[in-house]
Amino acid sequence: MRSLLLCILALWTATPWSLLRAQAAGGGFVHAQGSELVDGEGHPLLLRGTNLGNWLEPEGYMFLFEKGPTSPREIEDYFDELIGPEQAKAFWQQYRDVYITKADIDLLKSTGMNSVRVPIHYKFFTVGNDEGFRLLDRVVSWAKADGLYVVIDMHQAPGGQTGTNIDDSYGYPWLYDSRGSQAELTDIWKRIADHYKDDPTVLGYDLLNEPIPHYPQLQKYNSQLEPLYKRISAAIREVDTHHVLILGGAQWDTNFSVFGPPFDKNLLYQLHLYKFDTPWNPTTAADTEKSIARYVAFRDKYQVPIWLGESGENDDNWVRGFREMLEKNKIGWCFWPYKKMQKSSSIVSFQPPEHWNEIVTYAAERHDVGDTEKQLGMRPSPEVSAAALKQLLENVKLEKCRVNTGYIEALGLKVPASAQR
Repeated sequence: MRSLLLCILALWTATPWSLLRAQAAGGGFVHAQGSELVDGEGHPLLLRGTNLGNWLEPEGYMFLFEKGPTSPREIEDYFDELIGPEQAKAFWQQYRDVYITKADIDLLKSTGMNSVRVPIHYKFFTVGNDEGFRLLDRVVSWAKADGLYVVIDMHQAPGGQTGTNIDDSYGYPWLYDSRGSQAELTDIWKRIADHYKDDPTVLGYDLLNEPIPHYPQLQKYNSQLEPLYKRISAAIREVDTHHVLILGGAQWDTNFSVFGPPFDKNLLYQLHLYKFDTPWNPTTAADTEKSIARYVAFRDKYQVPIWLGESGENDDNWVRGFREMLEKNKIGWCFWPYKKMQKSSSIVSFQPPEHWNEIVTYAAERHDVGDTEKQLGMRPSPEVSAAALKQLLENVKLEKCRVNTGYIEALGLKVPASAQR
């Protein structure tokens, strides 16, 4: 008996802590296994989820700003103008606290979803800023309690990976020309990975959302994408060997031709497909099926899992048909978005506050500060704007939202009992 105990002690002291930690986890992390994603026990995992868009990265169209501010920075500047920087700062703090709560995650669990994708803005995870981890830790804890997986999505990277409103950049994807931005992005991902390295609720890290638009003059950056992914991945693997690394293709996550053979044993390749009349997205069911076939061929060629990280923004019939096509091809999905203003193409919707039409109208008509005197006669008063934004903070709370039962049913999910009453 004594000799057995001595052997066990010798094995314990000789085994690296990182290996013991992995053994203790019991393989409890989701991981790639051939062409499938599997859970911690090795069972095939088909992801069904939604994106928590408009939370840490507000977008103009989800506030009905069809003309006017579209990116987070532009919307924040607009609200600074409407109610003043101090009040606007307090508004955004409250907005981030109430837009996504435990009740929202519980609702998603009740529908039968098994995952959420959380788009993040890099600015909340810079050195000295704890806001990002404060908010993300809450979602991860709520998801853990409900048995949901969390994907962390770098929606807005330093310098910008698209040059459009969705990455909060300055009209050009400076990330690819800036060593400083790439270094900052790598450091932030390493910090995030170190923070969540032991948490199996976090499924994986979506390294860049929709990098490089389809615009011809920007496709010169295609050759830089996979090398950048490799550098980020190497930094993450210094601190975290457990989590899935998620790679989106070029041209809004549609172009997989930029990828060579897998460079890590735990990769998930991500596609985004919407039905828009655009050169990079399919418009008919036949076109969509052909597009899906390309990604399935990539999966089969390299024996790697693939995942639909975004789609939606369409009527329920299209959502249903596309979701069924994905499932027929054994592709997990995550539709966009969970919550937005008024429109029913989301799990829940919130109503515009009173006087919101005035704020939307002014957003489209305002000019720069050189026209301040003229603008004073056009804008809603600070009192009206403050009242509207105060009401917005109430309207976005789940108990005030409308649950879109048709959309939920189109996703093949269960309508929550609270919405059936």
